[in-house]
Amino acid sequence: MQEAQDILLKYWKHESFRPLQKEIIDSVLEGHDTFALLPTGGGKSICFQVPTMMREGICLVISPLIALMKDQVANLQKREIKAIALTGGIHTEEIIDLLDNCQFGNYKFLYLSPERLQSDWILERIKNLPISFIAIDEAHCVSQWGHDFRPAYLKISELKKHFPKIPFLALTATATPRVVEDIKTELGLKDTKLFQQSFERKNIAYMVFEVEDKLYRVEQILKKNPQPSIIYVRNRKSCLNISTQLQSLGFRATYYHGGLSTKEKDKNMQLWMSEQAQVIVATNAFGMGIDKDNVKTVIHTQLPENLENYYQESGRAGRNGEKAFSVLLYNNSDANQTEQQFLSILPDKKFLKTMYVKLCNYFQIAYGEGLDDTFSFKLNHFCNKYDFPTLKTYNALQFLNQQGIITMSQEFSEKVTMQFLIESKEVIRYTSLNQKDEEIILAILRTYPGVHEMKTPINLSLIAKKSNHTEEQVTSLLEKLREKEIIEYKSKNNDATILFNEVREDDLTINRVSKYLEKQNQLKQEQLSSVLYYIKESKTCKNRLVLDYFGEETNSNCGVCSYCITQKGKITEADSIADKILSLLKTASLTSREIQNQIKLDASDIILVLQELLENNHIVILANNKYTLKS
Repeated sequence: MQEAQDILLKYWKHESFRPLQKEIIDSVLEGHDTFALLPTGGGKSICFQVPTMMREGICLVISPLIALMKDQVANLQKREIKAIALTGGIHTEEIIDLLDNCQFGNYKFLYLSPERLQSDWILERIKNLPISFIAIDEAHCVSQWGHDFRPAYLKISELKKHFPKIPFLALTATATPRVVEDIKTELGLKDTKLFQQSFERKNIAYMVFEVEDKLYRVEQILKKNPQPSIIYVRNRKSCLNISTQLQSLGFRATYYHGGLSTKEKDKNMQLWMSEQAQVIVATNAFGMGIDKDNVKTVIHTQLPENLENYYQESGRAGRNGEKAFSVLLYNNSDANQTEQQFLSILPDKKFLKTMYVKLCNYFQIAYGEGLDDTFSFKLNHFCNKYDFPTLKTYNALQFLNQQGIITMSQEFSEKVTMQFLIESKEVIRYTSLNQKDEEIILAILRTYPGVHEMKTPINLSLIAKKSNHTEEQVTSLLEKLREKEIIEYKSKNNDATILFNEVREDDLTINRVSKYLEKQNQLKQEQLSSVLYYIKESKTCKNRLVLDYFGEETNSNCGVCSYCITQKGKITEADSIADKILSLLKTASLTSREIQNQIKLDASDIILVLQELLENNHIVILANNKYTLKS
């Protein structure tokens, strides 16, 4: 049998393992159930790929991330290792062929989502395969206290009954102590060997700044650190807006979100990977499988939903071991605004049931019917028809998807983009000459003010509603304007699909899963509270706050975070700066930028002194984001 080191070199061209990889591989080869808690970038996949290549048989890999499954299968195939993924959208006949290949074709890896295990016939076929190991990626999904609970993961424990002597390897990057114990229980792991790297990233400085002008602060950070950077935002609109603003300031910037086509994603990703773009502005759709080692700065301009995501996203900085920064920018209104927005989009049981009933009615599914029915689906059209809030509805659909009640394809991208090719005064002239088109054009201009400057995603349902027209009338006008070369207009016909995995039973269906919804909502509120505590706690090292959240104790401060810098007196003439600020504020209330313009010092020094003055109650910040002396 080839040694693990030889396999690593032969297929992956690495001469040595990362910390704990070899120990985890040895544990699996010895037949132990094993739990690997490795941080983002810790090389979790090697821990099951190497031992699989050392043994006869197939490794069954269970993963919730279709994109990651496809990526890993493609990477294995490049190394001439036979691998298959049973992703969504594959017909039954093709699945049968793929499973036949696994059984008789000397394949080494079979990737599938946990939802596939809910099909009894697939489970039966898996029982007959020569399984050597079972790897459960993103294992926190099995815990109701994890940040991404998926009830389909609970089915994995069934495999333990059929493969009692086959070692299970559970892998995750983020799990609190409660989640670790829950994972062991729910997966049925026995005499588990736990391998856990410290959550501490000593080369990352966690910086939290309260600022009134985030873009100005981002500009300063990127000028000071011109190396590759990531800016994380919460929504697609912010991706485009911030990327465009940075470009106007002279930065090479691009963006990435789930609504882009595969071609656009690959193009933008390559711009950043090849460093033709310094910064990529992204939602949390960006990052899985990304391994760029020289990222200097990760910036969050909006509050993350939980510290698990924040930690993972921050961990994409400094993988080369050099000093890096994780910067979180917030302002006075962020906390309340985020809390209100966050709570408003959490579906409760009543909304879930109403939405589910309307969904069935929308597709004319009668009570007791609908099993295995597939439909094309327009989210915006559905929400407009029943006057449902879009994000709340999407979250409710996601919940039904996670419960396995439906299978929903992730194609909720904006399908229509347009841009005016003529000047705004010419558009007004056109509407005055073509008054029947005026209502639709004005609705577009009022809803999308940037439509003259750039290609802009358009929600047809929304424009139709605002202009009191049908979607067909809006589409017809856009086609006409394109023909006249008044606009550039592109339409993609890639509606999402919804597959019903159960018959319609209304109360029975929703009552069965509502307890999970209540726990999920409770957990999400607790997680948001932890984020708010992290940004507001002003008397503790930020690194210690992160470690404490994941149950790791440390007796020392990191010395490099935003809190520690204020305590160690690393600011240039801190007392002198404080005196100058207080002197300025005696004459007028000022923003941090106005203070900086007058004192002519580095913005980071100014901000840290302002924070210290705030903490010591020497000054206060007003609703208009100006600082003033405390009366």
